[in-house]
Amino acid sequence: MAPNSSRAVAAVTAPAPSARPSTTPAIRRLTGVDLARGLAVLGMYVAHVGPDPMDGGTPGFLAETAYGRASALFALLAGFSLVLLTGRPTPRTGRAGRQAVIRVVIRAAVLFAMGIALIALNTQIDVILACYALLFLLALPLHRLRAGTLAVIAAASALVLPQDLYLVKVSIEEGNWADSITALDPLARITDSDGFIEILFTGAYPVLTWIPFVIAGMAVAKLDLTRVRGRLAVAGVGLAVLGYGGSWLALHLVPHAYATIAARTDGNSAGSAWWSDTVGEPDGVFREWLLVAAPHSQTTFSIVGNTGVALAVLAGCLIAVDRLPRVRRLAAPVIAIGTMSLTFYVLHIVAIWALWDEELPSSLLVLAAFSLAAMLLAVAWHRHFRRGPLEYLVHSTTRLADRIT
Repeated sequence: MAPNSSRAVAAVTAPAPSARPSTTPAIRRLTGVDLARGLAVLGMYVAHVGPDPMDGGTPGFLAETAYGRASALFALLAGFSLVLLTGRPTPRTGRAGRQAVIRVVIRAAVLFAMGIALIALNTQIDVILACYALLFLLALPLHRLRAGTLAVIAAASALVLPQDLYLVKVSIEEGNWADSITALDPLARITDSDGFIEILFTGAYPVLTWIPFVIAGMAVAKLDLTRVRGRLAVAGVGLAVLGYGGSWLALHLVPHAYATIAARTDGNSAGSAWWSDTVGEPDGVFREWLLVAAPHSQTTFSIVGNTGVALAVLAGCLIAVDRLPRVRRLAAPVIAIGTMSLTFYVLHIVAIWALWDEELPSSLLVLAAFSLAAMLLAVAWHRHFRRGPLEYLVHSTTRLADRIT
C-alpha cells in the first residue's frame, strides 16, 4: 500500500515532453501496479466484511482465497514502492539519495502512528500498518542491491525466518521474558495489546516473517517489467505450486501430522491446512504447524505460496493493463482505489469501528456496499485531485526531507 500514488511517481520521473512517447510503457507498468494495489484493498474488504468461508458455497470459497493473500500482495507492493521512492531502476545518490532515504524514514514514522491509532480503536481487524512501517525501515538498507541479490535474500529469509519465529514463540511460551517486556512497553498500554512483542512476533503480521514479501517486491521493482512480465507470471504460479503443493505433500508424508493439527487447532477443517485459514488458530506452539501453508500460519510454505500468488496477480495486472485496453477502462475504479490505497485501507477500518461495536458483519451485501462506495468515492476524488487525502498528508510530511543537504 504505497502512500504516494504511482501516477505521482511517474510524473516526477518522466523525461522532457519531446521524449514523451518513450514513457508510455513506464506509465502502463505503474498503472498495472495501481490495479494490483486496488485489488489488494478490495481483497482486504473481502477478508474483513465479506462472506464467512465457514459458510461454504461459492461466495465462501471465493472469500477464502483472499484471506492472507491480499495482505501478502500489500507487503510485496510495499517493497515495490520502496524502490520507486529511492530511485528506479538506479538508486538516487548524493543529496537526492539522502533525501530519498529520509523520506522513507518519515513515511514509516507517519504510517506507524496511523497504525497505532487504528489498533487503539480496538476493532476486530488485525491492522497491518505498524508492521508495514517497520518493514520499510528494515528493508531500506537493501535498496541499492540488484534484483538477483534481493531475490536470493528474499528466498533465504523465507527459508530461515519462519524457523526463527518458531524458536522465539517456543521461548515465549516457556518463559516470561515477553510478559516482562510488554509490562514496560508504553505501546502495549496505549493499544491494549502486547505492543512491540505482538508486532514483531506474535501478531497476525509479525515483522519477522513478513519481510520476505517486501524484499521480493524490491527485487521485482528492479526488473524491466516490459520484458519479464510473462516470466514473472510463470514464476508466481511456480512458487504457488511449490508452497501449497509442498505443504500438501509434507502433511501427507509426515506421520500423524494431520491428526496433530486437528487436535491442536480451533478450526473445523484440518484437511485445508495446506492452503486455507479455515484450519483455525494453533493451540500453542508445535512442530507439525511448520508444515502447513495456511495464509497466516507464518511458515516457509505459506510465505512461498503467498509470494507466488502475489507475483502472479501483479504480473496479470501488468499484462492486462498493457495489452487489454478494455480491461483498463473497466478496471478504472479499482485503479483509482489503488492510487490512494492508504486512504481506503484506513477508511474501511474507521467505518467498521463506527458502524459495528462487536461482531463484524460477514455477508456478500456488506462487501458489495463497501466495495461500491470505495470505487465511487475513488473515481469522484480522482477527477479533481492527484492524491488521496492521506496520501497528500504523507507526501506533505515527507517534504521535510527537502531540507537535507
